[in-house]
Amino acid sequence: MTYKALTASVLRAWIEKSAAALSENRVWLTELDSPIGDADHGNNMERGFAAVLTALPESDDLGVILKAVAMTLISKVGGAAGPLYGTFFLEASKVLQHHDRADGEELAACLKAGVEGVKKRGNSDVGMKTMLDALVPAVTIFRDYIIEDGTILTGLQAAAKAAEEGAKATIPMQAQRGRASYLGERSIGHQDPGATSSYLILQAFADVVVET
Repeated sequence: MTYKALTASVLRAWIEKSAAALSENRVWLTELDSPIGDADHGNNMERGFAAVLTALPESDDLGVILKAVAMTLISKVGGAAGPLYGTFFLEASKVLQHHDRADGEELAACLKAGVEGVKKRGNSDVGMKTMLDALVPAVTIFRDYIIEDGTILTGLQAAAKAAEEGAKATIPMQAQRGRASYLGERSIGHQDPGATSSYLILQAFADVVVET
């Protein structure tokens, strides 16, 4: 398959599939959050993306859709996840304003902008046991695949795998940000729930492109 462009219909399908994946994995995300957080990540993400589904605009403007996702998550998702995921989608939206399609390079720039926004908002980076441990390697490898062959599909499949590996790599880390950081060495041995939900969202994106 030589899937070359993101459209509004595919973007909406991604958000819908992300909502389904987060709902299906709500209990798992909550179990991951329980020993190192407030045991609410699964519920918060399910509730936030359910609200997003009701707020998705019919616009063909990719930036408008992404901004709607951002503002809903900021207002509906509790804890640190709302502002961080909201920032991700908000910064991503700025890259695709007035676009009804996005090729691989534009999508790579969009995802990178989202990641940079999360870094700045959370004053964090890879290795601190956060969602960035999944997002950064995923976005990096996506860009590499786009440079190599130009297809969004192969890039997203590789990105999802990198995100999954990045989430698992948080297990031996000591948390340096968020509530988990207060636990010190006791945060070691637990997979970060934010990195895990990031993986689920990126896997949903890859799955939607396969189905399109």
